[in-house]
Amino acid sequence: MELGLGGRACIVTGASQGIGAATARCLSAEGARVLLVARDEGRLAAVAAECPGSAVQSLDVTDPEAGRRAVGACEQRFGAIDVLVNNAGTSRVRALDELTDSEWQEQWELHVMAPERLMRAAAPRMAERGWGRVVNVCSSSGKRPSSSNVAYSVAKSAQLALSRGYADAYARRGVLVNAVAPGPVASPLWTAPGGLADQNAERTGADRERVLEQARAKIPLGRFGTEEEIAAVIAFLCSERASDVVGAAWSVDGGSVPSIV
Repeated sequence: MELGLGGRACIVTGASQGIGAATARCLSAEGARVLLVARDEGRLAAVAAECPGSAVQSLDVTDPEAGRRAVGACEQRFGAIDVLVNNAGTSRVRALDELTDSEWQEQWELHVMAPERLMRAAAPRMAERGWGRVVNVCSSSGKRPSSSNVAYSVAKSAQLALSRGYADAYARRGVLVNAVAPGPVASPLWTAPGGLADQNAERTGADRERVLEQARAKIPLGRFGTEEEIAAVIAFLCSERASDVVGAAWSVDGGSVPSIV
């Protein structure tokens, strides 16, 4: 299927690894020009080497100036901003009664204020040209709160509401805003040393492989998603083919959330 992304100028945050890196590669393969945004310049450069015509911008998306800086860099390099993928994010295992004020604030800044500032900078510029796509990478935890980190779930629920608010505000101006809600993904967040699998194993005293086996058993599909599977859905929502999809929150979770939403 031709997605019509050739030549489109895109920003992908959290592009140094995981879903973000897979999305950058997918968009680049469709002929898009991609600005890869993350904090780790070395990892960004490695991903950029796989994405012809891409550029990198090392920054912390929670910086209040990050939205303006990223959009400015994209326009300077590519002459426009057509697509924004807000993917940067993380979580860690925390019981509800262990969460501190700073941890609640960290999740809010990363998953709500960072994408809001990027959309605030990008959406008006897209609207001026009458075409744009925004995809916010949320989580199944935003639809069904997870006890492993309620602060993450609450922030992701807010990110879904934020996505709908921007969708309503900009749809008539040609800027289509949507969200994807992945479930557990075989990405560094879960599988890297010290990631969620190891954290859950340490907390419960279970073997790491047992933790992963139990997590997979909760998913109707019986396995974790892959970074490439999530990226493929994101790329579609960024494309010309998604011209009638607005304000949606697409579950890409192997059936983890047991409802049709």
